[in-house]
Amino acid sequence: MIADMVSPERRAFLKGVAALAATASITRPRPAWAQARPRFTDHPFKLGVTSGDPLPDGMVLWTRLAPDPLRGGGMPAEPVIVQWEVAEDEGMKRVARKGSTVASPDLAHSVHVEVDGLKPGRWYWYRFHAGPESSPIGRTRTAPAPGTPPERLRFAFASCQHWESGFYAGYRHMLNDDLDLICYLGDYIYESSFRAPPVRRHDQPDAKDLETYRLRHALYKTDPDLRAAHAACPWVVTWDDHEVSNDYADDHSEYRGDPRTFLQRRAGAYQAYYEHMPLRRASLPRGPALQLYRTLGWGGLAEFFVLDGRQYRSVQPCGEGRRGGGQVVEATCTENVAPAQSMLGTTQEAWLFDGLRRAGSRWTVLAQQQLMAALRQRDRSGADAYWTDGWDGYAGARQRLLAHLRDQRVPNPVVIGGDIHSFWVTDLQVEPREGAPVVASEFVGTSMTSPSIPYEAFARFLPENPHVRFFESRQRGYVRCTVTAARWLSELRVLDNVADPRSAISTLASFVVQSGRPGAQRV
Repeated sequence: MIADMVSPERRAFLKGVAALAATASITRPRPAWAQARPRFTDHPFKLGVTSGDPLPDGMVLWTRLAPDPLRGGGMPAEPVIVQWEVAEDEGMKRVARKGSTVASPDLAHSVHVEVDGLKPGRWYWYRFHAGPESSPIGRTRTAPAPGTPPERLRFAFASCQHWESGFYAGYRHMLNDDLDLICYLGDYIYESSFRAPPVRRHDQPDAKDLETYRLRHALYKTDPDLRAAHAACPWVVTWDDHEVSNDYADDHSEYRGDPRTFLQRRAGAYQAYYEHMPLRRASLPRGPALQLYRTLGWGGLAEFFVLDGRQYRSVQPCGEGRRGGGQVVEATCTENVAPAQSMLGTTQEAWLFDGLRRAGSRWTVLAQQQLMAALRQRDRSGADAYWTDGWDGYAGARQRLLAHLRDQRVPNPVVIGGDIHSFWVTDLQVEPREGAPVVASEFVGTSMTSPSIPYEAFARFLPENPHVRFFESRQRGYVRCTVTAARWLSELRVLDNVADPRSAISTLASFVVQSGRPGAQRV
């Protein structure tokens, strides 16, 4: 897919790197035999279970055999047979589907089972067996049948869960939220440590290759609240930058070094991501490429367009001599409005525009990584400025997308995002000015744990951004959404103390979007 968006010279270069990385990682043929009665040094399901991407007849089930997850996994270098079963009851008595698969060392003994043949719109329970060992029981569900009008959809979305910055108490509270889905919008892991005194430590080297990315994913999944949330309902995931490297853009690292070296690193990061997420075979990485953008339907109520804002994007504008993203003055940097400046890449953008043109559900959800609304800032001299790593660095692409939503009369578009470690509720407009028609509503969640952006600095910009209906950066948490045919309710959930694994939670603010009337109203 990368090849469709680059010059012939770059295309040839990427093919070479992809071939090299693929040969070195996951394309070795599986042997015809596998261990049916393996012996484990310890319980092999320490990283738990999860499910994802529900369809009306099934979903993806995931686990990974790892009796010693923080020391490389603790598995022998041979494939192992894993059995799975899906039941209609929590006691696993009424088994609806079952089968077996192979956990291969080429994929860190991870398992991705694509279940089908189930009934739409209902809950199921599942587990895995390997040798004498059994996994915890997970709960999952199928999506409603296409076109059917489910009474409601309730889901939460979260992002930015830096391990060292706090505990994942937010997930413990999600267990009481009666959720159908959890959407994760990027920065599931962080490849490096922050300078601030940690609440808990990575105690690992920075992630830079396949082995160290595997270790980082395994560490995060040792958190009991995160594992419990994974087992409670299906997840829908996408990534941002820290799953690989801060502020990367396509084949450019934050430091804009040798693309060949960076793509080798990206190949390891992408493979480790696939190995630890409930993704379908369509997302099996090929060297430094992984198909992540996709659509998911929820009966006739909602359609999710899950986007990838990192793999195909243009490099941040006006970045010469600068690391990754940064603040630039509008008057001196207009590359962000150039037609070629793309957040999604030409192929993904065409796919999205075609899907939006045909969208027919009551609500249309763009699940992506960042704040989409324009945010006028000022630099230290007082000049108008913008941040290049977000959608403001791709303002022309944003305008194309919002104009498409308007012109195609896409039903009830809502954008959800993360990345900026703060809550934002905004009106999205083709022309971001006071009085311009509102095309879509946007909700951006704060980080689950990662440090906040400076509240006072950003609050000063708000009078110049009248389309921003709400902003708060001083608290950590997530967003809970309840969707019916008539309205969309977003509740901004905040933890009392991210350093306390038993922290209490409350609702900071709630906003409603009425069907047919874009623009969120506080309730």
